[in-house]
Amino acid sequence: MSETFAAMSGTLAARAAALDAADQLADLRKLFALDDGVYLDGNSLGALPRHVPARVHEVLTREWGELRIRSWGESGWWTAPERIGDRIAPLVGASAGQIVVGDSTSVNVFKAVVAATRLAPEGRDEILVDATTFPTDGYIAESAARMTGHRLVPVAPAEVPGALGPRTAAVLLNHVDYRTGRLHDLPGLTAAVHAAGAVAIWDLCHSAGALPVGLDAHGVDLAVGCTYKYLNGGPGSPAYIYVAERHQAAFDSPLPGWTSHADPFGMTPAYAPADGAVRGRVGTPDILSMLALEASLDVWDGVSVEAVRAKSLALTDFFLECVAGYVPEGRVTSVTPAAHAERGSQVALRCEDAEPVMSALIARRVVGDLRRPDVLRFGFTPLYVGFADVERAARALAEVLA
Repeated sequence: MSETFAAMSGTLAARAAALDAADQLADLRKLFALDDGVYLDGNSLGALPRHVPARVHEVLTREWGELRIRSWGESGWWTAPERIGDRIAPLVGASAGQIVVGDSTSVNVFKAVVAATRLAPEGRDEILVDATTFPTDGYIAESAARMTGHRLVPVAPAEVPGALGPRTAAVLLNHVDYRTGRLHDLPGLTAAVHAAGAVAIWDLCHSAGALPVGLDAHGVDLAVGCTYKYLNGGPGSPAYIYVAERHQAAFDSPLPGWTSHADPFGMTPAYAPADGAVRGRVGTPDILSMLALEASLDVWDGVSVEAVRAKSLALTDFFLECVAGYVPEGRVTSVTPAAHAERGSQVALRCEDAEPVMSALIARRVVGDLRRPDVLRFGFTPLYVGFADVERAARALAEVLA
């Protein structure tokens, strides 16, 4: 290690210690099951809240093991999708009664896209989709377009306003780009979609729990999101769908399951949709993972999304500063926007030999992930990532690349 590197390391380590000492969210880390490594992959799978195993054990042994079928009523299983939706609502800027939890993000994207085409004015036959989107969103949108007789138009988010027209029925966009961490302009793009007379659908997988979303404030029509990233719900935890209250009476799901029926236990052959967000339900709720998610959301009690966003930006700023200070020039290039208004809660670095570099980092107990062919991704979950973690990760990256 050179004297210059050692001096820089001492300076940045001292800065990290001071920032951690002033961090008002620092105590939340103890709520999670973490070791002494650095975990920067919460944008793929959030860490386990420590109290969740006890809650799952209670569900298994008492609610399922003892009460059995009675738990649908006595333990609140039946109403869990709406109850948990109301707990997620404040984290994405929604009032109660507009979010229902269940199914996967992919299934909810399908519901939202097809329902949006049914909400749109007659005669519109185009669906615009984020050309940079997570692949599944594109696959689902393409299939929905074929099934509904619409034309699919892939377009970069920044080019959406120019692509909108009288034929546009619906627009499906990602709030944060999963590769680069770019934060797209949800308020501005939603307003543009509405000005064109179309329906706006947002995928919140990489923003919910990391930054303010403002679904109600910005007039979003439909939204979907997963719960296993920044919401820490566990692997495969159920996703959710948001249906703005003004659309609920007309929301026509392409998957009308028995639990979204107005009288689910009437078992009638004809479908009659329930009122409200319940229309977003399909089949029997996946209770074990759903109640694990509900318990996980306890870590948000008393925590403001605004405070989380402030720390997220501070963490990513500091990481970029540490990378610039430690890593030899030219070895990595940030593809995450520097501007706060355009940055989510991750930093993506373009790096030659990204795969062996990430493997070497993981061997040093600094866990991020990669997107082929050449992008290193580092996700910063403010509830449990500290500034010392950030400094250590950047230093380890420099050591790997030296």
